[in-house]
Amino acid sequence: MFVQQVILQLSHFLPETVLASTFCIAIVAGLIFRNHPRVIGWIAVAGVAASLVLVLRQAGLSEEIFTGMIAVDPFAVFFKSLAAVCSLIIFLFSIYSSEVQTTLKRMAEYYALLIAMTLGMFLMAGATNLLMMVLAMELVSLSSYLLAGYTKEAPDSSEASLKYIIYGAVSSGVMLYGISILFGLTGAMNYAGINHALAVSAPNSTALLLAVIFITVGFGFKISAVPFHFWTPDVYEGAPITITAFLSVASKAAGFAMMMRFFKIIFIDTSVLALPSGMWVSLYHFEWNKILVILSVLTMTLGNLVAVWQDNLKRLLAYSSIAHAGYMLMGVVLLSDKGIAAVLIYFVMYLFMNLGAFYVVMLVANKTGSEDISAYRGLGRRSPIIGVSMALFLISLTGLPPSAGFIGKFYLFVAVLDARWIWLAVIGAVNSVISLYYYARVLRYMFLREADAQLGELKIFRAEALILLALAIPTLLFGLYFAPIVDIANASVHMVGLH
Repeated sequence: MFVQQVILQLSHFLPETVLASTFCIAIVAGLIFRNHPRVIGWIAVAGVAASLVLVLRQAGLSEEIFTGMIAVDPFAVFFKSLAAVCSLIIFLFSIYSSEVQTTLKRMAEYYALLIAMTLGMFLMAGATNLLMMVLAMELVSLSSYLLAGYTKEAPDSSEASLKYIIYGAVSSGVMLYGISILFGLTGAMNYAGINHALAVSAPNSTALLLAVIFITVGFGFKISAVPFHFWTPDVYEGAPITITAFLSVASKAAGFAMMMRFFKIIFIDTSVLALPSGMWVSLYHFEWNKILVILSVLTMTLGNLVAVWQDNLKRLLAYSSIAHAGYMLMGVVLLSDKGIAAVLIYFVMYLFMNLGAFYVVMLVANKTGSEDISAYRGLGRRSPIIGVSMALFLISLTGLPPSAGFIGKFYLFVAVLDARWIWLAVIGAVNSVISLYYYARVLRYMFLREADAQLGELKIFRAEALILLALAIPTLLFGLYFAPIVDIANASVHMVGLH
């Protein structure tokens, strides 16, 4: 009986097992095919694609495995699929990245660390235990520290990696201290066990507040929320563009998944039933969401205001990414399934438009050697396909119709208004208007400024154009036809562990 149970649980852990095996194979293949890095790349792609297939086969499951350490439920499946898709896109980016391709001798380590990050994100999405949460987060963090400093030849790469490690170490230490307080209050590590302990006897409110604040520091670091964002601009600028894009989407998504599961399962009051469908109440009316709403307002406001002054496109998109974390936090504070579903919808749209914007930055940097906004002068004429695609991505990031970004923001603001957080919706709308200024500034350079004579025409390969279209088409398509995304998001808010 015990053996059968172990085999059943391992069968639910197959996607993570495949990724762990692919990591080991990539390391060994790096020794054998050191002069043929594309072989290692295809091994990595095959492993992540296989794990994605196995994740999709888990649709409909609602199980806790390994004595409540990991959940396999629709919520985890959604975020694991998002991480795997993002990882596959980054592998394609890497093939055409001049930064990555100049380091052929270290390509095995590069691909192996990307796989390790993906594995960590899978575990973050399903973690239902404080210990697993920390281990998964550290796996992602340690891998990303190394990848941030991957291009050692770049002058700002080592600085980026060092700053990332310092901020990460501090935030991890603070988070662990908060976890130790929470464990001391409840005597449990499992989310459901903590919820039960809190429901049975009221804890010391000051100690609980302190624990939540300290744990939120770790979440804030992972999602680049203000005031835990200081690492973001420097790391995004110093890291290879492929890694910057990966951190801005997949790492942020995993952080949000971990945070939403933590707060919902631990603090939901299951004894309160007379509520509209999809709404819930926090235990003892402990208002943890007030902490997050402050972070939301600070994050979207500072991110947008500082982005206005940026001339480097990677730094501009870094502050833009910070602002988008602020928007998404609006959905987390609502104490409703509708708010969580809005965040899920937003992440699907954000994946295509943000990766697309970073891909354009990579293509322009490959051809011109510059990430400065001046390199985009006349880009609409020098390369119409890049110029039009970038315009679409920026319009989507602003949240204008008929783009995918508009749909993401629409569902987010509807959820906020339904929960009657009118003032928060107003602040979000004002910040969207501010963002329009710095995105329009890039558009002005691309279409209304004459190109310098020495810049010339910007040609890209057919494969590069296909990748660009593969990101641009969904950015437009999901702005016009989005019902399947909404249905998937609504079906993915279910989490196991709620008793």
